[in-house]
Amino acid sequence: MKTRKVERIQHYHRLTAATLLCGGERLPLDCEMQRPGEDEVACGMRLLERVLRRFPRAFDLVLADALRCRADFFNLATGRGKRVMGALKDERRELMADARGLFGERPEAVLEWDGVERRCWDMEGFRSWEGLDEAPEGVRVVRSVERSEVRRRNGGVEQNVSERIWATTIPKRRLGTEAIVRRGRARRAIENEGGFNELVNVWRADHVHRRGVNAMPAFWLLAMLAFNVFHAFLSRNLKPARRWAHAAKHWAEQIAAEFCLVVARPRSLRPP
Repeated sequence: MKTRKVERIQHYHRLTAATLLCGGERLPLDCEMQRPGEDEVACGMRLLERVLRRFPRAFDLVLADALRCRADFFNLATGRGKRVMGALKDERRELMADARGLFGERPEAVLEWDGVERRCWDMEGFRSWEGLDEAPEGVRVVRSVERSEVRRRNGGVEQNVSERIWATTIPKRRLGTEAIVRRGRARRAIENEGGFNELVNVWRADHVHRRGVNAMPAFWLLAMLAFNVFHAFLSRNLKPARRWAHAAKHWAEQIAAEFCLVVARPRSLRPP
């Protein structure tokens, strides 16, 4: 990191986390620290093996980002009987080249929700992914070209066009095009709308309180546990009318205030 006067070296501790999507809820399950000299995919595969062992029936589909959209990662999940889906972004990959060559100009479906128009292409049976040996039905590739209007501060309106492509082992007979696109968008919601974003910006889970091999993952696991208990209280214990009347921060402050009152009471008046 460069400042105005000197150049300083910053050190980062990296980890990979697994989150369970339960409808609209996001439940952090486990985390794994990245070891020296290994990449994020190796760390993620070690975490996936443990999650598959501890929660074998908790989920049927593994959602992965573009970095983990690799044959070895897919083989690990499919070898345990799970379907896999990942963002496809490597233009040099033969699978990407074959899919672009076969997609026609006219989309197979046009979807629209949340003010975004999605022109979708959906083809399955690709076998040009080298190293993928656990998908007898081949790979399915889904492409979505999204168009939306973005309003600027000056009052102008601009057209925003983006492209997203996913590779998955889920056949069309199991999930349609819209369901695939919605699940692909749900993975980004883990980072942008909840889970990691809230843990870092609200719960301050990115701060290293103690540098230790066991201390850092222990703190993250405790933060995940507190996150899950808090959101379980909001979604399961509060009636919708009360829950929607205030932001989550309001209820967190109420809980913190109750803790302070209990600690401040004389010992003889504290609840058993």
